[in-house]
Amino acid sequence: MGEKNRFYADIMAIHPEVTGSCILVVVKRPDNTTVKFVVDCGLFQERDYSKNNEYLPFEADGIDFCMVTHNHVDHTGRLPYMVKKGYHNKIYTTSTTAKLLPLALQDSCRVLRDVYKRANLPSLYDDMDVERTISLIESYEYNNTFEIDSKNVKVTFFNNGHLMGAASILVQISYPECEDINLFFSGDYNNKNMFFDVQQLPDWVLNLPITVIQESTYGDMNSTEITKCFKANVEKCVKDGGTVVAPVFSLGRSQEILYELKCMQDEGSLDKNIPIFFDGRLAIKYTFLYLNDGLDIKEEMRNFIPENLTWVDKENRSEVLEDKNVKIILTTSGMGSYGPAQIYIPEYIARSNSLIHFTGYTSEGTLGARLKEALINENVQVGGMIVKKRAQVEYTTEYSAHAKADEMLEFLKKFNFLKLVLVNHGEFNAKEIFAERIVNEVKPKRVGILGCGYLFRVNPYGLVKNMSTKFE
Repeated sequence: MGEKNRFYADIMAIHPEVTGSCILVVVKRPDNTTVKFVVDCGLFQERDYSKNNEYLPFEADGIDFCMVTHNHVDHTGRLPYMVKKGYHNKIYTTSTTAKLLPLALQDSCRVLRDVYKRANLPSLYDDMDVERTISLIESYEYNNTFEIDSKNVKVTFFNNGHLMGAASILVQISYPECEDINLFFSGDYNNKNMFFDVQQLPDWVLNLPITVIQESTYGDMNSTEITKCFKANVEKCVKDGGTVVAPVFSLGRSQEILYELKCMQDEGSLDKNIPIFFDGRLAIKYTFLYLNDGLDIKEEMRNFIPENLTWVDKENRSEVLEDKNVKIILTTSGMGSYGPAQIYIPEYIARSNSLIHFTGYTSEGTLGARLKEALINENVQVGGMIVKKRAQVEYTTEYSAHAKADEMLEFLKKFNFLKLVLVNHGEFNAKEIFAERIVNEVKPKRVGILGCGYLFRVNPYGLVKNMSTKFE
């Protein structure tokens, strides 16, 4: 067997859909040495959380290094669990994500403790696991290539537009007298961002023979299909004397929606006297980082706080709930399944003059997805309570931090020597549709759909084969 055939990387996704993001890569060299690494290790946000979150189909203490694409819980929330199971090596990420990640992990630990307690189960991990995880973080700036000690692996983070600190990751794996294996992990990708300029990939990356692991969250939707409705829906609800409850993600979406409400005030479509309440401990912490920590955001975006805004916590939450006047409530979590959203949604879903307005992606099985599917006057279960859905429930993708299919296709077309595209991080139907479009419109050598139960073996020249696996 030739050297090139004995130098390969096996790539597999731990979960086939959107949440619980974790990619395992096992590199086999001609001298029979191996390198094992993971990209992200996120929480599952479906209802069957305990079964999914405790599923870690590899020996954590055998992983050589870990990389984090960005600071969303579906990409980071199981890092302390991996540490608890024996992982003890470095966790590499960008400098901005390194600032944000400790806050996210501490909050995740608190939320999980409460969730598991209600289910009479021991928590997934504890504060000590979180602190050990934080101690393993090592950060680098965008476009700064660094080498993993003694592994002949080089890593570069690139700005990918998803949110502050988010990155696409180039991994270059070397062996003497062999061509490199070049793996590019898109991470959750967007071609634009409200708060900062998105950098283009340098030519030297675009000219590499490369395998791209590409997200596909909105692989079944084009950007031209997006209808902007949030402002109009909010305006109508408050003019009718109702209450708007907008579940938001703590990082990125919270700050975007605050800015949109400020713009509505400035343009006169939203009365500045209408109170706005912002409830979400982690989201508030992130917002103050945006305001005070000198994150690299556009100068014109530094003033994004609307007038008549009240920060909410346990001390004043009851006052908000008891207030029958028109108001706007921003609350976490973005899919409605955790956080104070579990308090507000049961209260307002039963009110016919209320609007529950989701502002981003809602995974199958989450409260947001179930509320969208439920009919008016149908009973729904929210936070252990059965309530009748009377409120209007809306959903918009206009603020999505994910690029749509046409935008992702244009991104992939920029690679000049695209050997293989592995479609990842999407619901199965979206991945299938997107993969077919890649075949027809981008025309790389090969296209595969990455998912639980099978792996793809690649060498410096592209795909070797794919095969089923049970991760045993």
